[in-house]
Amino acid sequence: MIKLSGIVKEYHIAGDVLSVLKEIDLFVGEGDFLSIMGPSGSGKSSLLHILGCLDHPTRGTYLFDGVDVCQASDEERSHLRANHIGFVFQTFNLIPSLNLFENVELPFLYADGDNSRSAKERVMEVIEQVGLGARTKHKPSELSGGEMQRTAIARAAVMNPKLILADEPTGNLDSETGKGILELFNEFHSRGTTIIMVTHDREVASRAEARIIMRDGKIV
Repeated sequence: MIKLSGIVKEYHIAGDVLSVLKEIDLFVGEGDFLSIMGPSGSGKSSLLHILGCLDHPTRGTYLFDGVDVCQASDEERSHLRANHIGFVFQTFNLIPSLNLFENVELPFLYADGDNSRSAKERVMEVIEQVGLGARTKHKPSELSGGEMQRTAIARAAVMNPKLILADEPTGNLDSETGKGILELFNEFHSRGTTIIMVTHDREVASRAEARIIMRDGKIV
């Protein structure tokens, strides 16, 4: 489903070139569960942002389900993000003024789907899947860290994306809550969703089917 060839990401700062990704080659099959490990500054998050069409490589080729992302227009990349990719972040990134249901419903505002009755039924379905059916009217400030992350996972999964990208999804959680979050990832993976997860934690990484290690902008 994903094929990266010779991906390079560079920043030009005050006449100097900072290389954060160096000739990355990566193949991810449909339905894979992959973890990415490496020290801070190794390029993990930069790679994740390129995979999620949030950033553009300096050079190289990125094919997502047959689409050449590097040659795609901004509109085409936005379409991929909205309809086929779900994101889970360490800091949850929930909107404080919206309740749990409204936060999970947000992707329907940006995707090709509508705000119909069936969309609302899907929102409620995925909220139930993550065990928060009784908390739909609560705002993020009224939720625990684990509940906020479950909400973020529900939001990532509500459009039935082909790919879920998770950046340190258990980093702000205690170990027991983190285990529950990983079980949710396993559940969505068992239904065929491809998952790529960045983590510093070896135990968390071991939940994936395969691991890659990054160092100094390279896969080692």
